[in-house]
Order: sequence, then C-alpha cells, then structure tokens
Amino acid sequence: MAIDEKSFRQTMRLWTTGVTVVTTTINGIRHGMTVSSFTSVSAIPPVVLVSINKGARTHQLMKQSGIFAVSILEKSQKDISDKFAGLVPEDEDRFHGVETHTMVTGSPIISGGVAFLDCKIIDTNEFGNNTIFFGEVLDSKYQEDLKPLLYSNRMYKTLHK
Repeated sequence: MAIDEKSFRQTMRLWTTGVTVVTTTINGIRHGMTVSSFTSVSAIPPVVLVSINKGARTHQLMKQSGIFAVSILEKSQKDISDKFAGLVPEDEDRFHGVETHTMVTGSPIISGGVAFLDCKIIDTNEFGNNTIFFGEVLDSKYQEDLKPLLYSNRMYKTLHK
C-alpha cells in the first residue's frame, strides 16, 4: 500500500533541486511555470523531460504548441521563481516586468539565468495527474560563472565557493 500524499510531499521536500521555469508560446500567448520535475534523459540525442500537472495552463499550451523552453534560474532570481510558482495567478501575465529572449522555437526564455534549453516535444507520457513531456533540445546556452538557485525543504539555497 502506497504512503499518503502528505507523507510523500514531506519526504520529497528534502530533495534539493535546481529551480527552473518552463515556458511555451502559441498564437501570441505565452505562459510558464516554476517546475522542479526536470531532468536530462539522453545526451545522444539531447533530450530532457519535464513533468507538468494536467490542470496547469502551461500544460494545455505545451500540448497545443509542441514546444517548450527551460530556464535554469540564477541565485538572485527568487522573485521570478515565486512569480511563476503561482504568486501571479495563471490567468494573469506572469511575464510582466520579466526580461525575456527567444532562441529557436520562440518560447520565452528568462534572461539572466544560468542556462537555457529550447525544445521541441517529441513524446509524452500520461501518468497520474501529470504529463511527462520529452523535449529534443534544439538549442542551449549556459553561463558557467553564475551560481544556480536551489530549492530544498521550502527554502531557497545557493552553492557556496
């Protein structure tokens, strides 16, 4: 028998992750959300995955557009993480006041981050209340001199040294 949701969530809070914002665009509508369920799948071909709740507006737009971008946030971008995590409601413009740029797909990328991946969705897998989106990385950029924003046990952290 599986553990209850509360126990599972408390356990997973102790897993330290980098902070990413996943974005997409279609027909001039752009949307994004802070996502912790992100990882690489393969280097050849370059593929990453993100897991998105089916009820999220970003999920609906990703399914329609077939594209997404991942911005790995820098240690000073806590406010951006909070904004895309829901402090700004889904039906409002989370990009207001946030500098962005684009690469290949046109998905908005959060400027000032540590790294960026621009992806075309090549597969999906429905599981529970989420969809796992597999994205072929069409372009990427990174800035080695910056430190990533981390998240653990409901607190932001950063690397030292």
